Amino acid sequence: MEDRMFIDVHVIQAVPPSCINRDDTGTPKTCQYGGVRRARVSSQSWKRAVRTEFGKRFDESQLSVRTKHIVELVAERIRKKNASVSEEDAMGRAVAVLEKAGVKLKKNKEGVQKTEALFFLSSKQADNLASLAIENCEDKKTIKAALKKESGVDIALFGRMVADDPTLNEDASVQVAHAISTHKVNPEYDYYTAIDERSPKNNVGAAMIGTTEFDSATFYRYATVSVHDLIKELEDDATVTARAVGEFIRAFVMSMPTGKMNAFANRTVPYVVLVAVRSDQPVNLVSAFESPVAPGSEGGYTADSVKRLVREFEESCSSFVDKPVRTWQIGRGLDNIGTAQGLNDAISEIEDFVRGEH
Repeated sequence: MEDRMFIDVHVIQAVPPSCINRDDTGTPKTCQYGGVRRARVSSQSWKRAVRTEFGKRFDESQLSVRTKHIVELVAERIRKKNASVSEEDAMGRAVAVLEKAGVKLKKNKEGVQKTEALFFLSSKQADNLASLAIENCEDKKTIKAALKKESGVDIALFGRMVADDPTLNEDASVQVAHAISTHKVNPEYDYYTAIDERSPKNNVGAAMIGTTEFDSATFYRYATVSVHDLIKELEDDATVTARAVGEFIRAFVMSMPTGKMNAFANRTVPYVVLVAVRSDQPVNLVSAFESPVAPGSEGGYTADSVKRLVREFEESCSSFVDKPVRTWQIGRGLDNIGTAQGLNDAISEIEDFVRGEH
């Protein structure tokens, strides 16, 4: 077993005209990199898409819920375990056990007890707290321990931050970079109108007029999984850890944020995916695109973006970091690194590799 294991995931993906991640004014997010404006999708936006996709692959008992309504969640589990407990009593018991665990609650205007910030709670943790509430447990250490153990695979991957009580924090095993375009982008605008279908025939004007800003881009996307940290969060269960890694990679590769999805139908699949197991440190290869990619001889950015990615990968390995322990290549243009294969086959091999190393 490697003492440290990082699995880097690099993706080049062309996305058609879209507005998948917007700021508060409705403008597609951008950034300056290499002195030019790039399209950008925030890591938070893509992580939300990943968690949604990821959740389809696991049983509810292995997952978590991000909510302010954890009192109601624990109360529901109390009544499920003991139907004789009234709804009011269940709510009271849930409040008591959560407060003993160090979770701060506050009543809203309707008198409902909620957390002030979103709280990430696994299904098993909710069940554990419900059992302790039924037993009228008063021991704060026991209750807090129940809130720390048996994290869902999503908490183990993405972490949990509790500002009110840092002892309840869970470190994330995954880091996700903001996706940026490999080239310069310029904003464009879609002018649209809508017709009132019951307006008089002599009224030829539009009932609504508007514009939507959008862009199109070839993105470089990057994420890394700290496998040695993940297995600790999952209580040294190598089988669950391997599956969590494999399904995270699948979700990261295949997910897409849903902003303006109906208006643009922008769902594409990556052009290439490179997965690298490293024992020294994670390596983000975005420096390959610090100088923006220009359109190729036949137009487009993907082919030259892949060439840049391969060159940066080879140069970083020859000058600064160790060569990867293992790589998997999916898509076109990565022949210098290794033989390409399908996503499902690669994920199956990755899971076997992680399981074997642990």
